[in-house]
Amino acid sequence: MNVMSRDYVEAGRTRQKQRTRDQLLAAAWQLLESGDTPRVEDAAEAAGISRTTAYRYFASQDELLAAAFPETAARSLLPDPAPADARARVTVVAGALVDRIRDTEHLQRTMLRLSLGDDPHELPLRQGRAIGWFAEALEPLRDQLGDEGLQRLAIALRSVCGIETRVWLRDIAGLDGPAIRELQLWLVEAVLLRALDEPPPVDE
Repeated sequence: MNVMSRDYVEAGRTRQKQRTRDQLLAAAWQLLESGDTPRVEDAAEAAGISRTTAYRYFASQDELLAAAFPETAARSLLPDPAPADARARVTVVAGALVDRIRDTEHLQRTMLRLSLGDDPHELPLRQGRAIGWFAEALEPLRDQLGDEGLQRLAIALRSVCGIETRVWLRDIAGLDGPAIRELQLWLVEAVLLRALDEPPPVDE
């Protein structure tokens, strides 16, 4: 939420305004699930809220979509308790990430398209959360890889199991869903094993 819309929600009648915001987000989510890419006015119409009111909460389509995007606040993909072995930890995180992207592919494609634009909004794909999830999974290897090596490996793992790779494998390579998942997890395993044999290159 940008400063203007956040201030509006927090300035008086906060419960009522929060309900209105939640209604807009629920409408946007339903439209996204149906395959649409809603504008603010589309969400307003679906929620039975005036356009003028809706724009007080979300100043742009990008802001609305970023707020409606699922599970952007997840801090970890590891179970509790987490495995002690780094390879097992990476396998768990990679599987969870690949499955989440598969289950929300339309939304992920929408965010990918918007993230390639010039709009300054902080969209989910620009926030690097998945890199953090992999960095957490790799924590047992920090002494072996060093801080920078661990971060580079987390980036490499994210690069082979994100929506970008899924789009290429489906649209260009022509693979189906199960084959995409299998190959992405194989790529994760291959990158990790290579890094254990020879750490990823880092800046001098």
